Amino acid sequence: MESLLVSDYMNTHPAKLIEDMPVAEAVETLLASNQTGSAVQDKNGKVIGFLSEQDCLEQMIESSYYREQVCRVKDIMQLQVSVVKPWNSVLEVAQKLISEKPRVFPVIDDDGNLVGSINRAAVLRAIDKQLQSGYSKAV
Repeated sequence: MESLLVSDYMNTHPAKLIEDMPVAEAVETLLASNQTGSAVQDKNGKVIGFLSEQDCLEQMIESSYYREQVCRVKDIMQLQVSVVKPWNSVLEVAQKLISEKPRVFPVIDDDGNLVGSINRAAVLRAIDKQLQSGYSKAV
């Protein structure tokens, strides 16, 4: 039986977004890391928000129209952040993905520090690997 812990399937290199970062820089960071969103950290590394591509769209359109970028991540980030722990079950995360909106969950330790992220594709990969393991033993 394969492990179904978040720590075994999470992205250990989530995009690093800081609250005072300009939104355009955050977008570049997300695009370079091929991630659709990431946790926002304060100066002490604690997770204080979440920024997704969706959150950035309106601001980027406005910036391109007015040709100025004055908005910071803290101005548009989501303050309600649903997080998971590394030792949570991937199946628990799957249930949260069904009932909640985020496509990505920040993974934090007990001190609130960002240690990774887990998205829908990683959850599906974990469940598929679990099912494949069961199928091969049954045959």
